[in-house]
Amino acid sequence: MITEKTKQKYTEAAGRRKTSVARVRLFEDGKSSFLINERTLEDYFPREELQVLVKEVFSESGVEKNFFVSALIKGGGSTSQAEALRHGIARALTEIDPELRPKLKKAGFLKRDPRRKERKKFGLKKARKSPQWSKR
Repeated sequence: MITEKTKQKYTEAAGRRKTSVARVRLFEDGKSSFLINERTLEDYFPREELQVLVKEVFSESGVEKNFFVSALIKGGGSTSQAEALRHGIARALTEIDPELRPKLKKAGFLKRDPRRKERKKFGLKKARKSPQWSKR
């Protein structure tokens, strides 16, 4: 969808967590709002705690400017997607202002969470669960 916002100058970054990938674009001018997969933040993340998780980057870094955030998110669950979005916003903010890096790094927003589900091994029911053992 091409809008007036997409024709303006922006900073792009990718955020990841588990299997979720968020492509984030930060527009420096405009009022503070979010557009995630063509939906608002409240529509995309109905749970209040996930909305707070996403907005946490701006409050923790102490950024006074209002940013319009546009993101495309794929894969994973809702919590994973919210944390991937937070990671992408943090990366984009460090591109805009490199002095924010120590604050964001200390808060843990620049660390990619690499944990994934372990693969199932043959002869086992799950990754580590073995079949029931019977003596006779």
